[in-house]
Amino acid sequence: MKKLALTSLMAVLAMSGANAANIIDGNPLYRPGEGRFYSITGVESHTKAVDEVLLGEEFAYGISDDLAVVVGTTAGQADWFDSMSWNTLSLGINWRVMDQGAWKADVLAGYEMMPLWGDHAEFMDKDTTLYNWTVGVRGGYVGEGFTIAGHVMFDYLNSESFNWNDKGIHTMRFGLDGQFVLNDSVNLVAGAEYTAWVDGDLWKMNMGSWDFMFGANFNIDETKFVGAYITKEMEHVAEGDWEMADGFGFGVKFGIDF
Repeated sequence: MKKLALTSLMAVLAMSGANAANIIDGNPLYRPGEGRFYSITGVESHTKAVDEVLLGEEFAYGISDDLAVVVGTTAGQADWFDSMSWNTLSLGINWRVMDQGAWKADVLAGYEMMPLWGDHAEFMDKDTTLYNWTVGVRGGYVGEGFTIAGHVMFDYLNSESFNWNDKGIHTMRFGLDGQFVLNDSVNLVAGAEYTAWVDGDLWKMNMGSWDFMFGANFNIDETKFVGAYITKEMEHVAEGDWEMADGFGFGVKFGIDF
């Protein structure tokens, strides 16, 4: 349960006349039009810990048709709110550098703090809060009834926001996402992302991990949708062996463009 499919990664990322084709429906290359907002709210849990629930919110504004800003946050609870935490807070930008018919390409950048607060840690505790910088690209093809998109992201994680020493952790993420439209109301989505350690010592201990996602979305109308999905993790450990994580993640989300 690393992230809301979202993502994620979250996973960022109608309308009147000019935006009529820009429907929010879980498409991996969707972005808000100029002067438009979107909100995607998700709830996620795991079959191995159903008493733990993660709540996520992603909110964005289209400065122009090519440039958007995105704010995201997640919080968690366990055992009927016996334990609570504020897990992440992020800020990002999304710049569409290519929009040639069906072909799209975006440049992405972001900053994230995690965790911010928990039952056993003060707000932004210097001993527990980490800071992550991200840059990357995403692009793909939006066809009649389907979309295929890939991304490459570089992350730098450290215990201080502007600490660029060699104690930070560098990772790269390579992903592929797709959407298949069944009809005007229902579409299927799937994705896979591989996270690789760039630092040599960490690579020797763990050669990376895979995150898989499969889901379905239902269009309430051109500005609203609901979705459900399942996720699975797999780690590539030393000596080339693959190890599947126990259980599955599962979640639901609601998106609106306004």
